Amino acid sequence: MRSRSVAAVIAALAAVLLVPPLVGGLTGGGDGTQLRGLRVLVPNAPGGGYDITARTAAKAMEDAGLTGAVEVFNLPGAGGTVGLGRTVNESGNDRLVMSMGLGVVGSVYTNESPATLTDTTPIARLTEETEIVVVGKDSPLRSVEDLLALWRADPGAVPVGGGSSPGGPDHLAPMLMAEGAGIDPRAVNYVSYDGGGELLAAVLGGKVAFGVSGLGEYADQIEAGELRVLAVTAPQRVPGVDAPTLKEAGVDVEFTNWRGIVAPPGLSEEGRAELVDAFSALRESPEWQEALARNGWQDAFLPGDGFGDFLAAESDRVAGVLRNLGLVA
Repeated sequence: MRSRSVAAVIAALAAVLLVPPLVGGLTGGGDGTQLRGLRVLVPNAPGGGYDITARTAAKAMEDAGLTGAVEVFNLPGAGGTVGLGRTVNESGNDRLVMSMGLGVVGSVYTNESPATLTDTTPIARLTEETEIVVVGKDSPLRSVEDLLALWRADPGAVPVGGGSSPGGPDHLAPMLMAEGAGIDPRAVNYVSYDGGGELLAAVLGGKVAFGVSGLGEYADQIEAGELRVLAVTAPQRVPGVDAPTLKEAGVDVEFTNWRGIVAPPGLSEEGRAELVDAFSALRESPEWQEALARNGWQDAFLPGDGFGDFLAAESDRVAGVLRNLGLVA
């Protein structure tokens, strides 16, 4: 019995010594993976920007061996604030994160959400991308000048669709575009869809005259010729996209969207650091760099407290824009 006990102790010590050390806050697993049990909540419907970002990031993390299997699930509603409320209610859960972006910042105001982004734990800003003004391949609108002439003549008769609720990027971009074109934003007929998937069907089905969305959401449809890009909201033309900037069309507007990751409140320092380290490692991986190029996303990585400061500044900025447009008091 004594010899078996000694052998067991020796075996246990050997096992401890063989466990890989902590690297950047992540514990290595026997199969090379590190962070296990991660779940990503997407606060809009499948096919939208948050969904594409979450699923792309999850696959890159798995392929890079940074995590075990990552579960991505959708909880849409109220411009992302239903998902935000769920995230805030998961206090202390360091295996849940939410894919989010500028749209959730605005939705907090326009939906009068009891949960706000200041209630979350900021993990990292990941990407930035231009918004695009798109029409279906059969649209009579051949250029942004055609669109502006039609829009100025009768704004209410030219519905514009976006994959976000009022206050989101797909809403703010056409409102600022209208203002820059001399159109009263309050006269704009904006039709809100729950994510890029629903908006795509509306644009292709002619339910709206044009749509505004992120480039990465529709890259495949643009390449296939199903959608035509009339303009980009970026400061400069976008490589690979045959479309002018709004400024080239005489509309003095520049606008970019961003996306990032937040976690529930109440995380331990170790749990928070582990998540920040995981997404920092993702940013450095070849798998993620390839995904950025494939989707037309710009690297806008900003981790931890820096992202928290950015969120606070964006909240103030968006609130000011919404007040100027008469959308919130």
